[in-house]
Amino acid sequence: QDKKKALHNKYYAKTMRNAVRKLRALTDKEEAVKLYPTVQKMLDKLAKTNIIHKNKAANLKSSLALHVNSLG
Repeated sequence: QDKKKALHNKYYAKTMRNAVRKLRALTDKEEAVKLYPTVQKMLDKLAKTNIIHKNKAANLKSSLALHVNSLG
């Protein structure tokens, strides 16, 4: 059970990291604004289920929001 759960958590953590990377790489504001809520929802869900710490989720959301707003 532990191994199964660890694999499950690792998958979601990796998916989240890739989504964050993808959002950071975007240069088009319209696309970034469209993707941001999805990534935000993902971070909130992972924090809620203790896959990532709630402060880490908050820090990521904050820095991503700054990134999205800085796009021209």
